[in-house]
Amino acid sequence: MREASCKFSGTSDYKKTTTFFLNLRLSLPLFYSSPAGFTEGVGVLPDDRLNAAVGGTVMFTTTLSPSEKPFSSVNWSFNVSTTIIIFVINAENIIGPEYEDRITFFPSTVSLELRSLTLDDTGEYGVNAVHDGTILNGRTTLVIHEKVSSVLVNSSSTDLVEFSGSVSLSCSASGSSLSFLWFNGSSEVTASDRVQLTDGGSSLTIINVTRFDQGPFRCRVSNPVSTVTSDPVNLSISYGPENINLILSPPQEYFAVGSDISLTCSVGSRPPAQFKWFLNGDQLPDIGSELRLMNVNMSNSGNYSCQASNNKTLRSQTSEPSAITVLEEISGSSVKPSPNLPVEGISVSLTCEAIGSAFTRNWMKNNSELTPTDNMILSDNNRVLTFNSVNRKDNGEYFCNISNPVNSEGAKYIMTINYGPEKVQLKGPNEINFKSTLKLTCSAESTPSARFSWFFNGTVKLTNSVEYVREEVELSDSGNYTCQAWNNITERNSSSVVHELTVTGTSSGLSAGAIAGIVIACFVLVAAAAGGGYFFYKKKYVGSRWTFF
Repeated sequence: MREASCKFSGTSDYKKTTTFFLNLRLSLPLFYSSPAGFTEGVGVLPDDRLNAAVGGTVMFTTTLSPSEKPFSSVNWSFNVSTTIIIFVINAENIIGPEYEDRITFFPSTVSLELRSLTLDDTGEYGVNAVHDGTILNGRTTLVIHEKVSSVLVNSSSTDLVEFSGSVSLSCSASGSSLSFLWFNGSSEVTASDRVQLTDGGSSLTIINVTRFDQGPFRCRVSNPVSTVTSDPVNLSISYGPENINLILSPPQEYFAVGSDISLTCSVGSRPPAQFKWFLNGDQLPDIGSELRLMNVNMSNSGNYSCQASNNKTLRSQTSEPSAITVLEEISGSSVKPSPNLPVEGISVSLTCEAIGSAFTRNWMKNNSELTPTDNMILSDNNRVLTFNSVNRKDNGEYFCNISNPVNSEGAKYIMTINYGPEKVQLKGPNEINFKSTLKLTCSAESTPSARFSWFFNGTVKLTNSVEYVREEVELSDSGNYTCQAWNNITERNSSSVVHELTVTGTSSGLSAGAIAGIVIACFVLVAAAAGGGYFFYKKKYVGSRWTFF
């Protein structure tokens, strides 16, 4: 490859040389026509136009491949009439004066490089070449552009209110053949019912801005030879308050006296919202997004709400109320019976009491849930359990559990039904020997245990004990013994039970041994009479007594 160039010493030389080559053109019509013996080839330059920047370089590259056989002649021209370079093999190259030091010619492919471009270089470029008897030519257009620079975005306003404000952004830049693109963040801005692009895209207008229009906005300016993006422009879009939410911590409705409670108000707002707090509709002195209630008491109960306001949008929003109920913990629980003792057949009440805020009362009997029977009534929200007529089946342990949402406590009462006396029985012998020991026992069904009174023959009171005991009864102890039971709680007496007793035997002064001897003697006499019909006896004085035999 050989770089061809030609320099002129002055205007007269250029004119002389130009005249020479003009004459040469007349003698070499192959540059412009296809005389006999020559073949015309296809275009050797791309159809698309070329773009280049002022001060830059452009390469007119042909579609020809290097060949061992050189081109016999080449002519590059600008706008047809202006010669850039004329190349003839084995001859000096001719270069137009305005292209000296600006071009480089490549004979092997007849390509041309043009440097130090100016706007005046915009136009049509042509090449004619002869190679091995074939005329080759091509045409293309070169457009010179000024590079993009000084890209700047101006905004009509940067402080706006959502849904009630509009903004216009304008993009300015230096350069030629400029085109404009707008970006919001990384997304390209396109025209819509709210977005208008005017002035060839250099102006962007947004109607009824939203928070999503806050940017950053950038303007990208480009032409075929350069692209420049502006610095970001951010819009301040005020919005809200909206989506207000009141959060209660801990998240519950009921709290014990002395608890600490926190309420937090959250809201979407720009700039940050200002807050007011209300209890049952009355404004509290507290401000800020958090309300702290420390060591609460029952007066802190009520419906709390927060209100958020925005001094830019002049809008406000109030939360739904959050109910807080402060309760006294249940303590001092007890089950108290009615003043009268539980006596079978009468009405008895058990009252479940406690200090604190009682919500529910549940009764149990003997560790099982109480199932009221026909003689039971629960009243005053289960506070009072009434027995219309108690009976022995109502004996047992009664437990009352008092609860509210913060705690529970219970108390028990063991109820014993007092009854009787009834079914009195008197046990003892109906006949007893003279001088024997008499023991009579009286019993009765009764709670508490019955007490007894004893009577002899209906008038004489003997004792108040369960048993009546008499040592060595006399014949005079024969008679009717009466037992009567009574209950000092029920204040009831039983029917009297009469027991008849007979004392048998004799009341003589003989001793038991003497009586026994007499009885034996009688048996002997009876036996003797039965043996012989008579008996003999003798007596003699022995010492100081008589002896019979």
